[in-house]
Formats: sequence, structure tokens, C-alpha cells
Amino acid sequence: MGSNTKIAVITGAGSGIGKATALAFLRDGWSVALVGRRADALDAALDEAGPDASRGLAVPADVGNPESVAKLFTAVEHRFGRIDMLFNNAGQNAPGVPFEDLPYDKWKAVMDTNLTGSFLCAQAAFRMMKNQTPQGGRIINNGSISAHAPRPDSAPYTASKHGVSGLTRTISLDGRKYNIACCQVDVGNAMTELAARMSKGVKQADGAIKVEPMINVTDVAKSVLFMANQPLDVNIYHLMVMATNMPYAGRG
Repeated sequence: MGSNTKIAVITGAGSGIGKATALAFLRDGWSVALVGRRADALDAALDEAGPDASRGLAVPADVGNPESVAKLFTAVEHRFGRIDMLFNNAGQNAPGVPFEDLPYDKWKAVMDTNLTGSFLCAQAAFRMMKNQTPQGGRIINNGSISAHAPRPDSAPYTASKHGVSGLTRTISLDGRKYNIACCQVDVGNAMTELAARMSKGVKQADGAIKVEPMINVTDVAKSVLFMANQPLDVNIYHLMVMATNMPYAGRG
């Protein structure tokens, strides 16, 4: 590993946006820690990287669990010695049910992954970035169009993503003195396992079910890589990448 190789940690890297982004970073010459719950999915993602896989490290972890996150960053430090970029991408959704019928455990599961998981990973990365030489790095949080406007029956997901926006802004402020940049990518209608149902039809604000345009995860990965490759004195503070014709403007 050359001394100029940059180190990325990408959560939710076993599928979807995380996997596409990990592969894009590896192709671009980064070293990448791929993080996810399922070791087999991480290994399969690394297999797709071909020769670039030699710069990859699969770390099974549960981002919502403090002990698991601590072990993750210990493994990253042991293998790579530093961290230049964290992409907080791991996320989950709850079934769309009427607000009054939402079970507490569904609410808690989404919050634990999307918001608490982003906090725990960001805090661990922040500590490493503060203490390493040269100091600093970049934290990119995966928000969502739902960080701005809700879909029907989406209280846990929407609330968690609004929380991610607050986390991004706070880390951006608190990180200034340590040369830590924090920013957010808000993705609309990327074709992932999580969003597959949307291509079949999704509830609109008026209650109608409509098929929505989707974009390829590789196009999202390009945006994240673009953000990460800026010099540390430049921050793409907020980037929204979405299907051109999806209902966002005038969503409801």
C-alpha cells in the first residue's frame, strides 16, 4: 500500500449504494474497509473488485451496536493506520403502515441503524481523524430525499433521516478545528434491494400508487467519490442526486 493511498470506510457495503460505492473507490485507487452485517455479502462484493480487492478489507459489524463499532475501527486502524473518509451509508426502512399502527420495535430498529449507527461510526471516525497525522478527514452521511420531504406512512425513516441532517451539520461545525469536513448526499430513487418495491409502485401523497423513475446505484457512487476526492479545504456540503422525473418538487 503506497503512502499516498487514501483510506475509506463504507458501511452497508454488502449491497446497493454501499457496494457500488466501495467498488468505485477501489477502482479509483483507495483502500476500502467494507462494513456490513453479512460477511458473505462483503466477501462477494470484494470478489467483484478483481485485482483491486487486495486494497479491501471486509469487516462484519452492526453499526447500531457500540461494541461492534469499536471493534470495527480498531480493525481499520490495525490494517490501515488511519482513515480519510467515512461513508455512513448503512440504513434500513420499516414497512409502510399507518402512523397510528407503527410498532415500537420497527421504529427503534430504523433509528438504531440509520441515526444511532451514523452517530456511532461518525464519532469513532472523528476520534481517529482528530488524533492521526496528518490530522483530519471527511465524513459523508447518506441522508435521503426523506431528509427533506416525507413519503406517506414513513415516520421512522423520515425522522431518522432528518436526524442525520442535524448530525451532519453538527459534525461539520465541531470538526472545523480538527480539519474534519462533514457533508451529506441525499439520494432519490436509486435502484437497490431496499428500494426495489418503488419500481413496482409506491404510495403518493394523495394515496395513489404509482411507478416512479429510478437511477442506477453506480451513478450515486460517482457522486460520493466526487465529494470524497475534494481537497479537505473544500466541502461539497450537500449534494442531492435523484431521478430527474421523480416526484420531489411538488411531491405533495
